[in-house]
Amino acid sequence: MSFNDWNEFVEEARKRGKKRGRSSGAGLERSLKWFLDKGPQKKGGYKNTRSHFKKKKFNDISAPPGARGGLEEEVEEETFEMQDELQPEIWYDEALWPEIQERMVEIVEDFLNGLNVPVAITDIRLTGSLANYNWSKYSDVDLHIVVDFDKIDEDTSLVKSFFDAARMRWNDLHDIKLYGFEVELYVENTKDPHHSSGVYSVLKKKWIKHPIQGDVEIDFVTARKKSDDITTRVNLIDYMVTGGKYQGALKSIRVVKDKIRRMRQAGLTSSQREFSPENVAFKILRRDGTLEKLSNMKFDAYDSLMSMPEDLP
Repeated sequence: MSFNDWNEFVEEARKRGKKRGRSSGAGLERSLKWFLDKGPQKKGGYKNTRSHFKKKKFNDISAPPGARGGLEEEVEEETFEMQDELQPEIWYDEALWPEIQERMVEIVEDFLNGLNVPVAITDIRLTGSLANYNWSKYSDVDLHIVVDFDKIDEDTSLVKSFFDAARMRWNDLHDIKLYGFEVELYVENTKDPHHSSGVYSVLKKKWIKHPIQGDVEIDFVTARKKSDDITTRVNLIDYMVTGGKYQGALKSIRVVKDKIRRMRQAGLTSSQREFSPENVAFKILRRDGTLEKLSNMKFDAYDSLMSMPEDLP
């Protein structure tokens, strides 16, 4: 895909937005589908690869938390505790091991080359628990590719949607691990604020925000209450999908997703940041498979709603 294709995508997205009375943002999923269908990877564009996406294990039977048949995996409280040192296979003397740093850069370069759109990056940053003392066996390698969205197009919401679609597809198709820690790519605007207490520049090989080692009191009881509330809602939506109430399920999924997004944002912007009950609740939901279950239900409900049954003789 050339840069002309990007301009064509922008124009098509705006036409679609005006046609629906919207300038940008809403309706971009349809425009992105149009854009991805022009991809060079396969004749006819990108095919539906959801059936090949990585799946986490969770019980087939949905039930409220604590009930029989509920999610089997329990999240251990000790996995949120502070460690005495940074993860030793990732860090040496508070700097990334050279082979780790080189591999991170290589992964980002491969991702950008796959876009076939010229993108000038400002930085590559490691954030999250692996850039802090609260790492555990559940930690991901959160690599943030920093880009000035304004230099790509004035419609930054459109640029964000493009990058979100590209990086989510990359994350779903790849299962790369660095010493057992799964790599997750993100693309952020240079103007996005830092909410993490640990941020390391992979390109510049230095800390942007050095984490502080110390005891942190985590309100795990509140976090579990918040995650249980979301899990119960997700299980109820599952019943709706099973019962064929697809339109109601899609509406409820949007409401729950917005609630999760607001919950995590509130936690990350609080004084406790990643140690807030809201962010810990988000991590519980991610670890026990609830977030992935919610996303899968969205696809299933939409596909079922839009399908037309075959006429049997």
